[in-house]
Amino acid sequence: MNVQSTLVTLLVVGSLTASATGVMTCDSGEPSTWQAQEDLTAKLEKEGWAVRKVKVDGGCYEVYGTTPDGDRVEAYFDPISFEKLYVARRGEVLFQKDGG
Repeated sequence: MNVQSTLVTLLVVGSLTASATGVMTCDSGEPSTWQAQEDLTAKLEKEGWAVRKVKVDGGCYEVYGTTPDGDRVEAYFDPISFEKLYVARRGEVLFQKDGG
């Protein structure tokens, strides 16, 4: 029974990883070491963003929102440092960290 539980867990984790969009991935370790999504939302709103949604994708925080410049974007941030990694608007890359 224990082996079956482990296999099921591995299959579920594998399918979640496979569902990432592939735009960006983060080697961010265990989610227990990440900062809270709410803290990222607060940080971005303080900077003038309007945040509609934050979720995990590829080990990164994926944010849907509007930048201070008024661009409606999809953006990726490191969940540990909140470093901005990637920002795109309707398929146009507005920002991409080197090596990302």
